[in-house]
Amino acid sequence: MNTMIVIGGGLAGSEAAWQLAQQGIQVKLYEMRPGNPTGAHVTNDLAELVCSNSLGSNQSDRASGVLKNELRRLNSLLVECAEATALPAGAALAVDREAFARRVTEKIQSHPNIELIREEVKEIPAQPVIIASGPLTSDNLSKSIAALSGDEHLFFFDAISPIVRAESINMNIAFRASRYDKSEQEEGDYINCPFTKEQYYEFLNALRTAERIELRAFEDAIKSGVKAGHFFEGCLPVEIIAERGDESLAFGPMRPVGLRDPQTGKRPHAVAQLRQDNLAGSLYNIVGFQTNLKFPEQRRVLRMIPGLENAEFERYGQMHRNTFIASPKLLRPTLQHITRDDLFFAGQITGVEGYMGNIATGLVAGLNAARWLKEQSLLTLPQESMLGALCHYITHASLKDFQPMKANFGILPELGLEKKIGKREKGQAYADRAAQTLDNYLQANP
Repeated sequence: MNTMIVIGGGLAGSEAAWQLAQQGIQVKLYEMRPGNPTGAHVTNDLAELVCSNSLGSNQSDRASGVLKNELRRLNSLLVECAEATALPAGAALAVDREAFARRVTEKIQSHPNIELIREEVKEIPAQPVIIASGPLTSDNLSKSIAALSGDEHLFFFDAISPIVRAESINMNIAFRASRYDKSEQEEGDYINCPFTKEQYYEFLNALRTAERIELRAFEDAIKSGVKAGHFFEGCLPVEIIAERGDESLAFGPMRPVGLRDPQTGKRPHAVAQLRQDNLAGSLYNIVGFQTNLKFPEQRRVLRMIPGLENAEFERYGQMHRNTFIASPKLLRPTLQHITRDDLFFAGQITGVEGYMGNIATGLVAGLNAARWLKEQSLLTLPQESMLGALCHYITHASLKDFQPMKANFGILPELGLEKKIGKREKGQAYADRAAQTLDNYLQANP
């Protein structure tokens, strides 16, 4: 029986292993935890969600929704697991992160074609392999990848949001609602903490002047040649956003549009939203509040949020280094390495961003690795599909300003419309074309 090694038991590695196993391939899935912890993960389960518990929009006319529908079309294991452990989150797909990871782990461990091996892989094996080691790739494996590819590593910094205990939120001030009343629960899927203009500016000043954790270990990496800058734009710490202008937060993660404070009947000047983080509803994460403040400072400053004056924190925000390769120079759209047909990369290490991008590239790498082992033609998905566009972007972008990319309509070919249409209409047109193009391609390439 054909055998493939998969390195990394995160979102991409788990999806890749499943797709291979479903094609009759014997899989050895290596996960270095718990023997070699990462500093960001807290459990031993596969597919643990380190940052947010939201997998993005479920709406068919949004880029993330388009990608989810494509993954459903291709029988993604992780999308099925996400839907089985979903929490109320309006138009988004959010999950109980522990239940989600547990379900993925159980599925992987029970598959007869998958052997889960809890060991660190220290160098690239000289046999068919998918590297899906994620943004926290071990130093040993990083050196092996660098030896193969030269020194073409890029770094960016990622931050994760704090989590608070639900019973510590003051619901006399905070209120439940979803923007524009788009919610699954009658009372609203989010807890909203409203700011007056005065409260907002007091909070803004405290945030800007609070002490931050020094990143000297990362500073050395920057000096040695970081091409992507300090932070990936999609995961900027809230204090970095605050430095960009007085209203940058009010027009960013704290935008109050589509919300009215029931106590005043008016739209707040700004709002901090909290999203349910577990099925029991006992934990909530502060949406968009990734931070690198020192833990005592987080406690002090975040308790200035109206409704969180007595907040108890289950987890403080953290910062960690993410590693990704120079995919435009090193990978083909099939996710194969340019010098080795039997070497595939998947997940965040390729330069895709967001949970769905990780799952998507894991799925593509798994399908293509199985086809390669079976001596079948590999899939280069059409650029009109979100899956194809992501794979095309990371393998064709300009290396000069290559940064991690998540699903968005900007990476799709233009529609070529003769007249101007609204944003939602345009999104649906992209979605319809993507679905039809992908379906036609898959029918022609069974």
